Amino acid sequence: MNPLSHDDIRKAVREQYGKVANSGISVASSAAASCCEQSSPDAKATSIELGYSNTDVNDVPDGANMGLGCGNPKAIASLQQGETVVDLGSGGGFDCFLAAQEIGPSGQVIGVDMTPEMISKARNNAQKTGYTNVDFRLGEIENLPVADALVDVIISNCVINLSPEKEKVFQESYRILKPGGRLAISDVVTTAEIPEKLKADMALFTGCMSGASSITEIETMLKSTGFEAISIQAKDESKEFIRNWVPDSKLDDYIVSVTIEAIKPDA
Repeated sequence: MNPLSHDDIRKAVREQYGKVANSGISVASSAAASCCEQSSPDAKATSIELGYSNTDVNDVPDGANMGLGCGNPKAIASLQQGETVVDLGSGGGFDCFLAAQEIGPSGQVIGVDMTPEMISKARNNAQKTGYTNVDFRLGEIENLPVADALVDVIISNCVINLSPEKEKVFQESYRILKPGGRLAISDVVTTAEIPEKLKADMALFTGCMSGASSITEIETMLKSTGFEAISIQAKDESKEFIRNWVPDSKLDDYIVSVTIEAIKPDA
């Protein structure tokens, strides 16, 4: 891989997420936010552009939605009452709180994030608003703090591309899913080879760009892990907001947002 070590990448991502959690939306840059780099100055508008509804953005605790992401995993998750859901890279808890409303009091949502500041923010959001079916856990998505075969659905919003060990993320996802469990992920993938100079740019890595893999690479990882019914669908309309992440960079020539779906086969 590129010259950045796994530890360098995790440290940089953790530090960047910590800054986002501590800064709050009110002090965010007026520039357009990338999927993970900074809070959006208008989180609700940004989330609607990513595919969330007006109800979604207005029906979560204040501060949970920071306008981060590259899609809406809930839209493809088909969540049912009583299911157990894990959110990889849960941040302030936006997708967790939306999922909690769909799975009801008999279900459970587990949010996993490696940034202590984000976990604290999400737990405070849950406590203030009385959510009892959401649990936020500190941990790396390559080493999930979740028991084997516990989970019905795994969601994630523009986080797996940040991992320097993506295949391990999918292996851990497979481990915690029940037989028949499913992935419902929004992320970014490469559509062309990213120049080495950009790959080695830590700011772009923490901004959900230079660490992305191709659709073929993601498919190969999922198949080798054991997943079936794999579907990776590009969202060509995402190129418009990707273009604004880093103006004049032509990022949309290299990456696109996708939905990733897959199923762990029944035993």
